[in-house]
Formats: sequence, C-alpha cells, structure tokens
Amino acid sequence: MRISMLRRVATVATTLGLTSLGLFGAGVAPAQAAVSDCPSGYFCAWKTDNGTGTMYKTNVNTATLGTWDNTFRSVVNRTNKFVCLHEDADYGTNGGVYSMPADPAGTEWGGPGTNSVSSLKFVPTERECVLPAYPEWNAYTAPKAAGFGDMNADKKSDVVVRDKAGRLWFLPGDGTGKLVGSGGWNAMNALTRHGDFSGDGREDVIAREASTGKLWLYPGTGTGAVGTRKLIGSGGWNGMNQITAFGNLTGDSRSDLLAVEKSTGKLWLYPGTSTGIGARKLIGSGGWNAMNALVGAGDLNGDGRADLVAREASTGKLYFYPGTSTGGVGSRVLIGSGGWNVMASFLAVGDYNADGRNDLATITNSNYVSAECRGVGCLVLYTGKGTGAFNAGVPEDGNWWGLNGAF
Repeated sequence: MRISMLRRVATVATTLGLTSLGLFGAGVAPAQAAVSDCPSGYFCAWKTDNGTGTMYKTNVNTATLGTWDNTFRSVVNRTNKFVCLHEDADYGTNGGVYSMPADPAGTEWGGPGTNSVSSLKFVPTERECVLPAYPEWNAYTAPKAAGFGDMNADKKSDVVVRDKAGRLWFLPGDGTGKLVGSGGWNAMNALTRHGDFSGDGREDVIAREASTGKLWLYPGTGTGAVGTRKLIGSGGWNGMNQITAFGNLTGDSRSDLLAVEKSTGKLWLYPGTSTGIGARKLIGSGGWNAMNALVGAGDLNGDGRADLVAREASTGKLYFYPGTSTGGVGSRVLIGSGGWNVMASFLAVGDYNADGRNDLATITNSNYVSAECRGVGCLVLYTGKGTGAFNAGVPEDGNWWGLNGAF
C-alpha cells in the first residue's frame, strides 16, 4: 500500500469546500472485526498491526479522534477519495501529513505511516491534504487594455490548471482560483489556449479527446469560464504532437493553431476561421519531432506577429522562432543554451509583470535545483526582453505540484 508524506508548506490556505463534520457518521464496529469487514465506501483503522480487533470506521472528515487519537496501527481506504492523515488535530499541518490513495476494493492495507494520527479528511486530490486544489497565481495589473493571456479582461495575465481529479480551475492573477470545469477534463490529452477562435473577442480553450482524436473548441465567456463546446476536428488529431494555440499568425485577426505530425515531424499551421479551423498549411518540412515543447507565447519581439518558442529534447536548448509576414516562422535563434529539460511544462502567461512585453513561466520536474526551490512543482518566471529572449528565471512558488496540466 502506498502511504506518502506530503511536503510541509510554510503557509497553508484553507482547502475550498471542505467542512469538518466531526464524528457524525463515524463509529466503532463490533469487536474482533478484520480488514475484510471494512464496508465499501469507508476508511477503517485498527489498533493492531495486523488489522484485527476493534475497528474504527468513517466516511466523513473528522477533526478529532477522541479515544482513537494516536492509536491507528493498520488502515484501509475503501472510499474513492484520498484520505489525509494528520498528526495534528483539526487538520493542522505543523506535524506530519500522510496521504492514502483510494482503494475501493480494499485490497491494499497496512500502517498509516505514523503512530500519531489525530485527525483525518477526505479530498479529491492528494495536494488538497495540505493545499488548495489550485496553486496561487499573482500578476501585475497592466496599464493598457487587456490583451494576450487575459481571459476575463481585467488587465492581468491568467492561468488555467487541471487537477488530477479532472477539474478545471481558472486563476485570474490575484492569488485566487475559480472552478470552471467540475470534472471530466482528464478525458483530454491535450489542452491549449491563447487567442480568439470563435470571433467574439474572448480567449478560448481547445482540447483533444484522447479516446476519439476529436478536437473541441470551448469558447471563452469573458469571465474565465468556458461555454458549450463545438467540434472543430472530427478525428485524427491523435496523430499530432504539441498542439499549440498560437495567436494570430496569418494576419487575418483570427487566432491560429500549430501541430507537429508524429509520423513525419512536419509542422502544420491550421488557420482560424469563422467556423473553426481551415485547411492546414505546411510551415515546417520536417525535424520538429526533435522538439518536445512548443510554446505560442504571443508577440515576443514587438513586431506585431505571434512568435514561437521550442525546446530541443536532446540538448535542452531553447529556441525562438519569429513569426513572418507570410504566415510562417523564420530562422530560429538560440535563447537558452541548455538545461531547459528540467522543466516539466511551459506556460505562455502574456504580460505577467505589466511592462508591455510578453513573458514566460515554467513548472519544474524532479531534476530542478536552485537555492530557492528544488524538485517537482516549482514555478519559475522569466520576464521578456522584447527581443524574443527572456531574462534569467526567478523561482516564485514551490507549490505547483500534484496537478495534471497548466496552460
């Protein structure tokens, strides 16, 4: 059975939507209960190492354990949620916090990871044992009109994240988050945004459905939420890597889409149209499979055209590809000499610092090390120079772990 101790955080925000229900619904089973007696839909615990004797069971958040405080020695989780085992009462985080994944079948049981469990709660994702479901995103307010990267027109750059429960969260740039997709988003194996595809002046989201290879457009509503989806690709999109919403490359005031063909390594441009996307245009004849990240970061060099940033897998180098007047990309320029493979993902965040230049953010993998942060889930910010290159990265936050994508 996997029991993991979550990293300790200096400040833990209250998890949204959780209410302590005390001991209501909890109880003690008859003496000499065994692991197999734990009912479906419950978390159960015993005071013995072998899961025998008097059994504790609950399926609600429990702020204090009463006579069961510090007595758990065997546990099983037959619910469909993570169970957070806190060494502190009232779900505190000064002591250790251990997480136990869902196991509805009840085949995985063992020790709780600590002999000092004093409270427990049930959450949809592991990170919610110590953090909100979404990370904190803060951005400066730009002095000019809302632009690239701003989904709710408040002049702050925005981020959208998907959690591991398949929910979608909108982060408007003021440290808060809003649920904009209540579930089902894990059915998508590619998510991208930036630019107006529906022609209503609002940023949209595009998603590829893993099981069918269909491409869906989710029109922006101007509030950070998305509207009813529209099919814009009837199938075959599973043959594409690195699907990237790109902004307006063709100069027709509509946003465009880029994708790399897996079988050939060709780079294709799909122009936005009034009904979705039009006939594709070849803008890269091959070799693009060498890139394992494409970022449509908007206009990075101030010429009014959308530009592209790409990471080379074999070297970890970062390249800038300027958009051209003919609807393609120009000769690449090296803007990162190596080391970029320590980044798990890239975020085109628009003008994060409100200086009139588009910026870049990254989320790190386990290989990242800096004086301020190390390992998985460090958010690193790179301010744009206005030339296509970026200034040195600044680690901003270490709590971007336990997610299932950010864009």
